[in-house]
Amino acid sequence: MGENKQRMLAGEWYLPDDPELAADTERRIELCGTYNAPGARTAAERAGILSELLGAVGEGVRIRPPFHCDYGRYISVGPRTFVNFGAVFLDAAPITIGADVQIGPNVQLLTPLHELDTERRRAGWEKAVPVTIGDNVWLGGGVIVCPGVTIGENTVVGAGSVVTKDLPPGVLAVGNPAQIIRYLDAGTSPASPADPF
Repeated sequence: MGENKQRMLAGEWYLPDDPELAADTERRIELCGTYNAPGARTAAERAGILSELLGAVGEGVRIRPPFHCDYGRYISVGPRTFVNFGAVFLDAAPITIGADVQIGPNVQLLTPLHELDTERRRAGWEKAVPVTIGDNVWLGGGVIVCPGVTIGENTVVGAGSVVTKDLPPGVLAVGNPAQIIRYLDAGTSPASPADPF
């Protein structure tokens, strides 16, 4: 394994313009292209492509095309999870999705970070931080989950929200940045907003 890939997987600053990472990207382009191509593919054929593309796929996972990712192999999806159209999962670091998760259309799970320093950013330096989605989470349409975020089990994130910080289990969060507005498990709420969906 080359230095840049080692650094990427260790969560350190690395240069993505690297032949080894380019080869991994080509693998993803081919598999995603096959998965996303129009045509009458059976559920078994799509499941076979997903099992080759992704690092781990639980039983009963459904991902509607088009689906896009960086590498695929650093994504694990728990059983019975559903991902709607247009998902973008950038997995330069691990993306871990639990069981029975509902992911709305056009959701983005993002692990890469770019340099704030202008010279280093121009030179292409980046690093990636894992994203973790707990069991039975629901991410509404268009949700963006930023690098390093963990969302606890049974949490719901309203459509269009941008999650910049960890969310605990069992809450409803909405907005940009996403804020907790209700504790679903405790039955209490700091506010009484309209339905965010």
